[in-house]
Amino acid sequence: MTPPKHVLVDALQALVEVETPSGNLEALNRGFDVLESLVVDFTGRHPSIDRVEGVPYLYLAPTRTPSILIVGHLDTVWPIGTLTRIPFSVSSGRARGPGVFDMKAGLVIALGALAGSSVADHVGLLVTGDEETGSRTGRPVIERHFAGVEAVFVPEGAAPGGGLKKARKGVGIYEFAIHGLESHAGLEPERGINATVEMGALIADLLTLQGNAPGTTVTPTKASSGVTANTVPADATLYADVRAWTLADLERIDKALRERTPHVPGAAVTVGGGINRPPLEEDGSARIVELARRAAQDVGMGSIEAVGVGGASDGNFTAAAGIPTLDGVGAAGGGAHTRDEWVDIDSLSVRSQWLALVAERIIEGGLAPASP
Repeated sequence: MTPPKHVLVDALQALVEVETPSGNLEALNRGFDVLESLVVDFTGRHPSIDRVEGVPYLYLAPTRTPSILIVGHLDTVWPIGTLTRIPFSVSSGRARGPGVFDMKAGLVIALGALAGSSVADHVGLLVTGDEETGSRTGRPVIERHFAGVEAVFVPEGAAPGGGLKKARKGVGIYEFAIHGLESHAGLEPERGINATVEMGALIADLLTLQGNAPGTTVTPTKASSGVTANTVPADATLYADVRAWTLADLERIDKALRERTPHVPGAAVTVGGGINRPPLEEDGSARIVELARRAAQDVGMGSIEAVGVGGASDGNFTAAAGIPTLDGVGAAGGGAHTRDEWVDIDSLSVRSQWLALVAERIIEGGLAPASP
């Protein structure tokens, strides 16, 4: 049976009140200790905690086949000390606090589903510690553990209105190191090779690369150049975020960036980074989304939408490997990465019950292709 709401809220408070910012290994280790205790409390099973380059991850293995894997993350975008400014609170049916929506409430829903499912021994749980920064250590862990599973659930926060995420854009993350030559901006500007001017030309080219593909974005983000106001800058750094619905479009942009020729004579541009996550394309999630929508009706959630979103998740990796992936199964709420982050506490119980039912139907053969 799915645990009562107050038990789920208590678990959420325990997770939110241990801060787990990406990159802070000491804090992440504390958070994974708390999560490990909750997994034991909810499931009676003992997960393992291992580390890649010091970054912890938790794995609770399924004990029977066929199997399903729930893939989540414990790291958040919030630095240590945020909890003093935005403490965990519950008021008017909403819980607030750093990381409550993205995605600690989703982990609680996963635990609730495991506690309430008749097929819990067919379900594994994998929680990583660096999703918010691109899953550099998390990706190989995920790829090592998803082999042979029937489906993957990703308890990221639900889409607006409680919807599923049937598609996600793929992501490219780039760092451009621009090298020129310094000179005095007043006495001999012509002797310099202006890295800032080359950065401006690069920004213009990035925007052009968006092309006409619907939803494709190439966004210059963080930038820096120069050392003093009267020196032609010799060095500059620019970051860019690329999003697209198809892998082909990501590859088109990646190729163009690597083949680009600098505009400023003598300037050099080194391209770092690349395609970080392939897209979660809609055709790969259609069968599991439809099964989940029927299950939502059966547990009283009513009709739920399935939408495409620009943000990426670790579900992009599993979907690209051809595994049916159900994303956005976490809490109803909003405000990810903002001070107003919140979740609807009533959604913790009903979505736990719903996710347990989806798992049961998949294990019973619910994803088998329809008979001709």
